[in-house]
Amino acid sequence: MSDSVSTTAKVDGRRLRSDRSRRVIVEAMLQLIDGGNLVPTAQQVADHAKVGIRSVFRHFEDMEAIFATADELWRNDFVDKTGDVDSKLPLEQRIAEVVAKLARLYESNSNILKSTATRRWRSAFLKQNYAMYQARIRKDIQKALPELAQLSPPRQEAIFATLSFECWDRLRDHQSNSADDSIAALTDMLEILFAAA
Repeated sequence: MSDSVSTTAKVDGRRLRSDRSRRVIVEAMLQLIDGGNLVPTAQQVADHAKVGIRSVFRHFEDMEAIFATADELWRNDFVDKTGDVDSKLPLEQRIAEVVAKLARLYESNSNILKSTATRRWRSAFLKQNYAMYQARIRKDIQKALPELAQLSPPRQEAIFATLSFECWDRLRDHQSNSADDSIAALTDMLEILFAAA
């Protein structure tokens, strides 16, 4: 084996190990958040990943960099299917489908969304990404419920607020409703908002 081939193999091996280490660290952070630790420290991430704290900061400049990488992994799981609702269905049926799809999305990503909300005030990256996700969900809601365009801007905003994670979290966490009862409450609120137009 020539020296250049040997050097390339060593570099490729180091890069693969580095990529694996980065992924283990990011997955550890996501697991901690999913388990309820909404603001894990670098030391907690290192302990969970079974690496030294120096490894964390050798691979990532700061916690913000870990969040940026974690977002890339998490984004694959955060699949909003609201835009897939058939706009030819009756409004009541579409409302029920939109609420059910968002409920599944929010329920399965609850701790990640809470963690983002906790940190986004200090993180330009998280603030920007949260706004991007909100815009995407809003666009999908408009696609599924085109009747929104006929409503006054304040009523439209009331509907978007009703379909937000914050409203879902209030019903589930703060008001201790079951997922089914929360879905029923949101569906009722939307039907009232549309009917009162």
